[in-house]
Amino acid sequence: MTVRKYITIAVALSAVVLLPGAFAADKNPTDAKPTSNINTDWLKNRFADETPEAIKLRSGRGDPVAGKEKSQLCQGCHGEFGLSSEPMIPHLAGQYAQYIAKNLRNFQNGERTHQIMSAMAATISDADLDDIAAYFASQHKMTGNGTGDTDPKAQIGKKLFNNGDMSRMIIACTNCHGVGGKGRAPHVSMFPVIGGQQAGYLKGQLLNWRSKERANSPNAIMNRIAKSLTDEEIDSLAEYVSTL
Repeated sequence: MTVRKYITIAVALSAVVLLPGAFAADKNPTDAKPTSNINTDWLKNRFADETPEAIKLRSGRGDPVAGKEKSQLCQGCHGEFGLSSEPMIPHLAGQYAQYIAKNLRNFQNGERTHQIMSAMAATISDADLDDIAAYFASQHKMTGNGTGDTDPKAQIGKKLFNNGDMSRMIIACTNCHGVGGKGRAPHVSMFPVIGGQQAGYLKGQLLNWRSKERANSPNAIMNRIAKSLTDEEIDSLAEYVSTL
């Protein structure tokens, strides 16, 4: 590793210490709250389709065993198993390897920018990137607490997630992100797993899509959808999707 890379990593890590939660989003709302009151009956069956074959498919071409060691710095913020404890830092557990790798490359080429993620991504080679992505993809998919059906704050989001609003050309989130936001299949990994993602991170990214701070979705689909969402709808969507 070059001296430049050591310096870059040191700067990034110092920023993590000084700016807790900044690793998470391109912009960071400060009012996100973690969910609680876990529905344990709902949780029991969330991993029923997590077969070894499915996990291998979404892990892509990288080596998850090698990726565990290479992802030590990533684990400092995203958790050892890809489950972040900070509302503004996204979970990576069970995310498509191709999606993780694609976004890291976007940080490398400037298509996405973030003080910490851009610096961290600059230190990762293509081979290491594939291994790191495979490691997080090989974990069981992120999952919420199952309270979305009963949480009053989530009902507007629930309707939009499942049905959309074609009067405003807002398509249902399930069309791209799959039932429960658990994704469609590895060959459509351009659309990430979002069910069970951190509510604060989801809200931050929807705001970024709406303001065009972020613009790296296929054919700018997320910019067009988010532009039509109100603040209340964004809050409710983030709340609902985080419970799935």
